[in-house]
Amino acid sequence: MKTKALSRSAAPIALAATLLAAFLVLLSPVSASAHDALVSSSPAADESVDVVPATLTLTFSAKLIGGEGSTEVVVTDPDGNQVTDGPAAVDGAIVTQPLKGSGPAGAYHVIWKVVSSDGHPTSGEYFFTVTVGDAATTDEPTAAPTTAAPTAEQTAAPEVTSAPSTDADDSAGTSAAIWIVSIVAVLVVAGVVVWIVMSRRRGTAPTDSDPSSER
Repeated sequence: MKTKALSRSAAPIALAATLLAAFLVLLSPVSASAHDALVSSSPAADESVDVVPATLTLTFSAKLIGGEGSTEVVVTDPDGNQVTDGPAAVDGAIVTQPLKGSGPAGAYHVIWKVVSSDGHPTSGEYFFTVTVGDAATTDEPTAAPTTAAPTAEQTAAPEVTSAPSTDADDSAGTSAAIWIVSIVAVLVVAGVVVWIVMSRRRGTAPTDSDPSSER
């Protein structure tokens, strides 16, 4: 009979201990996840912007604990290069990270680490997209040199100066050849004329001497 009484009195104690253990097990994840959470950001996660902004802003659910090394923000471009410009500043629940304000188009990776108001560090990451990037500023300077006036003048000048020199050389060579051919032709004609005249004189000399010999 005493054994039954003891077992009945111990049953409520065991039940209470079981409920307390279950409560502690269920409460521990809630307390562990009660760190300050990221409420909003600018640029936001998966947001598309034209160019890299000058600053990135993170807003948390409660006031953060500041101090050296307590807050870190890293932002990298599609090539993995950092675009942060100096350390992040903490003002209550808001973290402001200066950026370089320039970078190529593509996906940008944001990694942040802060210290919650309960003294525990928490971190996270997300991506945003830059649609235009530096292409908007690089297109204008490249268009100007292609239509510049000096390049047209430089290319036109050699063509104008080279043509007269070639024509002058050709005309000089042609005129010299004509004079040489003309002189040679005159000499040939003169030689033929002299040869004909001499031949005729030699042919008429015997006819003149025959009558004188008969007499």
